[in-house]
Amino acid sequence: MNPLKCAFSVTSGKFFGFLVHHRGIEIDQSKIDAIQKMSEPRNVSELKSFQGHLAYIRRFISNLAGRCQPFSRLLKKGTPFEWDDACRNAFNNIKAYLTKPPVLVALIIDKPLLLYIAAQEKSVGALLAQCDEDNKERSLYYLSRTLVGAELNYTPIEKTCLALIFAVQKLWHYLLYIMSRPILSGRLAKWALLLYEFEINFVPQRAIKGQALANFLADHPVPAEWELTEEFPDEEIFLVEVLPPWEMYFDGAARRNGAGAGVLFVSPKKDLLPYSLVLTQICSNNEAEYQAIILGLGITVEMQMLQLNIYDNSALVIKQLTGEFEVKKLEHEPLWRYAGELLAQIPEVSLHYVPRSENGPVDALAGIAASLAHFDERPNQVPICKRWVIHPPSEEEKDEELTEEIEESPPISASQNQTEDWRKPIINFLRHSTLPVDLRERVQIRRTAPRYVFINDVLYQRSYEGLLLRCLSKEEGLQVLKETHGGICGAHQAGPKLHLQVKRLGYYWPTMLRDAIEMAQTCKPCQLHADYIHQPPVPLHPTVASWPLKLGVWISSALSLLSLTPTRQVHLGCHRLLLQMGEAAAYREVKATTVADFIRTQIIYRHGVPRYIVTDNGTPFRNKVMDRFCEKFCIQQRMSSAYNPAANGLAEAFNKTLCKILKKTVGTHKRSWDEKLPEALWAYRTTARTPTQPTPYSLIYGSEAVLPLEVQLPSLRI
Repeated sequence: MNPLKCAFSVTSGKFFGFLVHHRGIEIDQSKIDAIQKMSEPRNVSELKSFQGHLAYIRRFISNLAGRCQPFSRLLKKGTPFEWDDACRNAFNNIKAYLTKPPVLVALIIDKPLLLYIAAQEKSVGALLAQCDEDNKERSLYYLSRTLVGAELNYTPIEKTCLALIFAVQKLWHYLLYIMSRPILSGRLAKWALLLYEFEINFVPQRAIKGQALANFLADHPVPAEWELTEEFPDEEIFLVEVLPPWEMYFDGAARRNGAGAGVLFVSPKKDLLPYSLVLTQICSNNEAEYQAIILGLGITVEMQMLQLNIYDNSALVIKQLTGEFEVKKLEHEPLWRYAGELLAQIPEVSLHYVPRSENGPVDALAGIAASLAHFDERPNQVPICKRWVIHPPSEEEKDEELTEEIEESPPISASQNQTEDWRKPIINFLRHSTLPVDLRERVQIRRTAPRYVFINDVLYQRSYEGLLLRCLSKEEGLQVLKETHGGICGAHQAGPKLHLQVKRLGYYWPTMLRDAIEMAQTCKPCQLHADYIHQPPVPLHPTVASWPLKLGVWISSALSLLSLTPTRQVHLGCHRLLLQMGEAAAYREVKATTVADFIRTQIIYRHGVPRYIVTDNGTPFRNKVMDRFCEKFCIQQRMSSAYNPAANGLAEAFNKTLCKILKKTVGTHKRSWDEKLPEALWAYRTTARTPTQPTPYSLIYGSEAVLPLEVQLPSLRI
């Protein structure tokens, strides 16, 4: 629920166009005023609009169908619209009735209901009422409808019955506590009429043992396909353990000289049963796969396994057995059919495809069988032992070999144990010349250590630009990313730009790029408000400034926001052409004097007098006040092309970017966007822009701004 639209512990309030309070339910006065201000309809469309307003409050109007009866003929197809005296009187009577609309009360369950029905010549109506605690009759609901077709020919008694039926059908939710008998319809109604001729009394059977058992069997029938058995489990069993199913891995291998099959069973207790079988005929790889699964299924049937999970790296065989692929080769069809018969004999079986890397043991078993196919047909046992017969090389030889094999890599491998601090081996080497035990890490530390320096118990890395970046741990880096991405100065940038922003602040850790991309991808505000860019940006072209650096061309535009507040509804923004500097302020409305005051205070007094100001053709920018203002400061005002937002593209892009930053920072309290506007501007100015690369702040002031994060976690320049 939206907390801004909820209210608790209140005595009254508006709810869906009605006023609810302790006296009952009333029509909202704004709804009545809208009907009272309506003029007499001049056509069918206006008449339908009038009746639509009445339909929303029909439960408050007595005999609404009868009051609107003169309008019915005007709504018939092909009838000319003639507003006569009868229609005018009905129109005025309804307005007069709404001057004192009734107050409907809520239902009191413990008190009886009163239903008043009335039948007129062309309409029927009803009123549901109830007496309150003071025994005063109060209205609950008004109903009415027009008689159509053959209903107009009903007798008065039939019309009265029709009114009763209509009221009961519409007010069934009120009468539910009274009418508990189920509605008879269709076959049941016919049978009830036949049984009414006889005096039959139904007496329920007393609860005896035989009748209770019969009722239980009737209420819980046994399905016809179930097999009945007289074998029951032992009554002394106190614990039933459900073991996981067996697992079977199979694979086939075909060689020029023979073929083999490998099967590996894994029991629920992780015991291994390997089988390496030599096939007596030369066949293809797929045929060897079928032979392997058939041999494994034969063993499974003999062992009477109830549950089995089968795994193989042959997608063709697995999907042919599951029915996803069709068997097209004739030599595979008998094998496929026989394997299906064996699968049908296992109660619970499932087939799964696994990559070759997970099917290595049975692949080796099949390869051994295929390689030993030309040997004696007697069973062979291949022992597997662990041995190392050659003396390992010296430490210096290992270092030289690893140095030749290892290519240029990042300072620290991404596969390093994340629980260890990646800075510790480098600090130990720089301070004590100690190396880790792992040979590969030793070579890597020796190669990357010259890039680092250890100053005042802090590790720094030399960047390619010659700057010293403070090295952070994984936890500190994630905290820096969180603060830079969505903190006080966070602009919710994309991953690569967030990485450059953190690096510009003077921090480094090995996985900062990957962590920045992951944080940007998992940020909920970024997922809600991010752009879908389908084309790369067009490269910029160099240009020569025709005005001093801090002056030049300013582009101005106005934009209304969606989330409005009662006092501040519009922000006025302007954008520096070359330096990408943006200025904005929140106002209740944009007038000519507001624009002139904004340019004077936000641009001239802070950045100097510009040479040009490019605006759109809106009335706040194109007026006599702006003309006198520009003439006073010798500013040339240029108007963009009408109905062409691209002509004022930089201002539109700045407005769009600023709105997105606001959407990501305001959260659920969207009415406070004007309070977040300075924070959004600060995030925009301290974020590197793609066209210029540096931040707008550095282009204006010549250096980067000091952010709160740098004060909390000092970098080298602090």
